Amino acid sequence: MASGRPNQLFRNKTAKIAAIPMILTAMVVFIGGTGWTVVYSFTKSKLLPKLEWVGLDQYERLWNTNRWIVSIENLAVYGLSMLVLSFVIGFLLAALMDQKIRFENTFRTIMLYPFALSFIVTGLVWQWLLNPEFGIQGIVRDLGWENFAFDPLYNADLAIFGVMLAALWQGSGLVMVLMLAGLRGIDEEIWKAARIDGIPTWKTYLFIIIPMLRPVFITALVLITSGIIRVYDLVVAQTSGGPGLATEMPAKYVYDYMFRAQNLGQAFAASTMMLLAVLVVVVPWAMMEFGGRKND
Repeated sequence: MASGRPNQLFRNKTAKIAAIPMILTAMVVFIGGTGWTVVYSFTKSKLLPKLEWVGLDQYERLWNTNRWIVSIENLAVYGLSMLVLSFVIGFLLAALMDQKIRFENTFRTIMLYPFALSFIVTGLVWQWLLNPEFGIQGIVRDLGWENFAFDPLYNADLAIFGVMLAALWQGSGLVMVLMLAGLRGIDEEIWKAARIDGIPTWKTYLFIIIPMLRPVFITALVLITSGIIRVYDLVVAQTSGGPGLATEMPAKYVYDYMFRAQNLGQAFAASTMMLLAVLVVVVPWAMMEFGGRKND
């Protein structure tokens, strides 16, 4: 019986041969570049990379630098808020769209359109909207509410949430589309059975539909989390990390040390820490997705 089965190695030979250039490129560029970065994070590289080993000195300096610690704290606040709100808003929008509303295609396009913009464009748009002179605050005051105040980007305590507003505007549409695709894949018989049993709609979503959307939630979690960890251009376009260090992020720390401070060793150490943060998210996801399929 086993000999009659086609050899798995030679199935889809054309597709596998066509994928060889892409695989080699990924190995050389991604894996090779990542390994090179990790190796040189243990060196005393300044303007140019050089193999002058210093052990863990760059990492000790990194975690003793106030700017890096503040950037991690900012990332934690921004990341947790972004994750919760993007999932809540995205799912609610998807649930509304799933009701077969009129002009659904139009609304779906409008909600997804911000995701097609670059973060630089999004950041500049929201920098203008949140400007106290000619943005939302200025417009409302011109209408007669002279005491109205809405300038989060100029308030050190609220600046990180001003950045988050722009990120939500751009990222919620992606979560909505992913959730909507998952909801459209739910068998209609499940809804009919829930209605016959008299189960309230919110309980149906909470205890039946959402558990069935687990793969969609995991995919959205990986996409949003990876975007959160490497956020850079949105911050630069809106605040440049200010006021003070209120919106400083790890990716900006890496860029500044690599191209401004000309300290490659420190930048590579920070990059390696960011890589570890991404792996903490991606590896469990890959194990759950591919390991689960293999077991099935």
